[in-house]
Amino acid sequence: MAEFKIDDTVDITDVVCPLTFVKAKVAIEELEDGQVLSVKMNDGEPVQNVPRSLKEEGHQILKLLDNGDGTYNLLVKKVEE
Repeated sequence: MAEFKIDDTVDITDVVCPLTFVKAKVAIEELEDGQVLSVKMNDGEPVQNVPRSLKEEGHQILKLLDNGDGTYNLLVKKVEE
């Protein structure tokens, strides 16, 4: 994880779709262009939907890290429209 400088982290393991994406979107909107957000999420629906939705918003998906405990950390770089 050290190859990316993480500017902010949001934990969405306590919310369910579609709030997972909403919470991630709000967090990334608070960042400056080019900053990196780490989104901690549960396996399953969030892992399938959140990266796709953020990519559709125009942001850059850097990496999806398996934490080995049923959660993942998604690294997303904010890209201004």
